[in-house]
Amino acid sequence: MSGSRQPSEVPPLALSLGDPSGIGPELIAEAWFQRRSLGLEPFVVVGGATVLHGAARSRGLDLPIIAVDAVGAVGPELFDCGLPVFSSHDGAYAPGKPDLAGARLALHSLTEACRAVREGEAAALVTLPVAKSQLALAGFGHPGQTEFLAQQCGVSERDAVMMLAGPSLRAVPLTVHCPLAEVSGRLTAELIIHKARIVAQALRDDFGIDHPRLALAGLNPHAGEDGRMGSEEIRVIAPAIAALREQGVDATGPHPGDALFTARARATYDVALAMYHDQALIPLKALDFDEGVNVTLGLPIVRTSPDHGTAFAIAGEGIADPGATFAALRMASECAARRLGSKA
Repeated sequence: MSGSRQPSEVPPLALSLGDPSGIGPELIAEAWFQRRSLGLEPFVVVGGATVLHGAARSRGLDLPIIAVDAVGAVGPELFDCGLPVFSSHDGAYAPGKPDLAGARLALHSLTEACRAVREGEAAALVTLPVAKSQLALAGFGHPGQTEFLAQQCGVSERDAVMMLAGPSLRAVPLTVHCPLAEVSGRLTAELIIHKARIVAQALRDDFGIDHPRLALAGLNPHAGEDGRMGSEEIRVIAPAIAALREQGVDATGPHPGDALFTARARATYDVALAMYHDQALIPLKALDFDEGVNVTLGLPIVRTSPDHGTAFAIAGEGIADPGATFAALRMASECAARRLGSKA
């Protein structure tokens, strides 16, 4: 069955399936069933109709699926009748048992969903969790979905910035998928300035924060304590902050990492910029694990994702918390609306 959408209507969101053996498909099904109480905007899933049926049944849900021949052909009335699925690519539902066929389905779904957003058929992209080790077997040569999407959008990887966002905290790791031993060597003032400017602009454009406040963490204990516990703060981080302030960016720091995430400190900034992956993700997941969203800043499209993994160990058991998926859907809609509003 196909639907039609009036040109004046806002396009739907495009969802990639994620690994079909993980918890992503069941969380998509749960989101559709709770769409009215949550006030969710219409969304379309790329591929995996059989997987979605099976995943829904694992949560005791009888999911009606509507096959559509175009992502942009979905409006509120059609969405209310069933979960729209674009693309005939499919597979068996085998929760907790990832394989090559599932990885290929996940990669196809991600690629097609991104294409739909790039071409204006969808308002924003929401990606469900994938297993990078499985994707590698399918020929995926990127550290993660963020880097893949940057390439698909014609954007340099250095311009695609990962931000984790929840009700209590927004945090950006300035270095991401690299060994901890390499972090110091990768940190430069130019890197910090470049990414901080992208973050500040995105907070204005996508989150409606007119004067974003950026707080930068130090790398070393006590933010180096005047060089006694490391010199990166003096040599790299502080000069970058000074340059940002000269350019009109409200940036402070370097702040000791062990004090930056207290409730009192969080009230003083809109986003924390951390020097490495876990410095940003540990506090975010401690505070907002069930509502954390991974947002890619610096892309020409809006992209969000629930900030958790495939959780193969609990896939199909009907116990996975859908909160982060709900939050990713809401955030994608809100950011897309701001972008569309700015073009009106």
